[in-house]
Amino acid sequence: MNIVQRLKAVGPGAMVAAAFIGPGTVTTASVTGAEFGYALLWTIAFSVVATIVLQEMSARLGLVSREGLGEALRERFDNPAARYTAIALVVSAIGIGTAAYETGNIIGGASGLAVMTGVSENVWGPLMGVCAGALLWTGRYKLIEKALVGLIAIMALSFVLDAILIGPDVGKIATGFVPSVPDGSAFLITGLVGTTVVGYNLFLHASSVQERWDGPGDLPESRADTVLSIVLGGAITCAVLITAAAAFPVGTEIENVGTMAEQIEPLVGTHAKVLFSIGLFAAGFTSATTAPLAGAYATAGALGWDADLKSTRFRAVWGSILLVGVVFSALGYSPVQAIVFAQVANGLLLPIVAIFLIYVMNDGDILGSYTNSTVQNVLGAVVTLVATWLGLRTLLSILGVL
Repeated sequence: MNIVQRLKAVGPGAMVAAAFIGPGTVTTASVTGAEFGYALLWTIAFSVVATIVLQEMSARLGLVSREGLGEALRERFDNPAARYTAIALVVSAIGIGTAAYETGNIIGGASGLAVMTGVSENVWGPLMGVCAGALLWTGRYKLIEKALVGLIAIMALSFVLDAILIGPDVGKIATGFVPSVPDGSAFLITGLVGTTVVGYNLFLHASSVQERWDGPGDLPESRADTVLSIVLGGAITCAVLITAAAAFPVGTEIENVGTMAEQIEPLVGTHAKVLFSIGLFAAGFTSATTAPLAGAYATAGALGWDADLKSTRFRAVWGSILLVGVVFSALGYSPVQAIVFAQVANGLLLPIVAIFLIYVMNDGDILGSYTNSTVQNVLGAVVTLVATWLGLRTLLSILGVL
């Protein structure tokens, strides 16, 4: 497959990248760069590899079995109690979780527009939500995909140019990919991995590949799409971290990523401010579109509903998730308790889903000759162990133990 064919293959993987490069990721990368400089770039590299491992499995499951992860999760449990527990966990963690995060996605994207225009986030937020809803309402997968791919390109250009303009230390960038754990950095390491390896993306990917491709024969294109898109997403996160690391002395605290554009203007100029604001808007809009879509795919699959983008129940799920974000963004209110619940639920769900995914990927009755290799199983196990550690750490942190 030549480079042109690889670029043409970009699609479902780009939607995964669009989902994890949101305002939360931009915020975490900015805070990390300002506080610890370039030292934690290695964490992003690890997160990219971990995401590729799990997302490749998810895409392969969707292409070969023609099932979404929600359907597979629902159908593989014979015990009714286990099945209903799995369904409840998916609907609560993914459905409610994406609704909780949606407010942050919309407000984050709106803050980028607010910096450029001076108009409040409370005005831009609902307008952005309406635009995302209109795009999803078309029910045209290819249109949604192309719009998101275009916004990712804009986001990448904005953040990478910003990183170049700020004049980073290339030598320190290189040393940042050597693993180290500075004192006090464990929480941000957890955050960087947790905002990249996202549970609901496994549901999104397994379903979206079915919209794009016909079957196992398209696996080479799907894998190229997955690797290129996720590596690009990681590069964007690195660019944000590098910008913050180069702009501020180590130890600087950033409270609001929306103000970071204002903070770098005196250092680099108006161009950097505008570029960062455009990138932040694109990050918010893409996540505000993909989070409801992922929630709808996961919920519909777990409940056994039709996953047709134009079906009433499918639209009702993503519409409810989007409405929560629009309402809270208009009120200027962040549902902290709901977000805390989402963090705990998703942190606990990811290792469970990862274990189930690996189990399914070794089922010859479902996948035939496309089951996992030994190397894929080992890599999946390592990622799952890290996901388990992150889930437990998140839970203990919320409980005040850490």
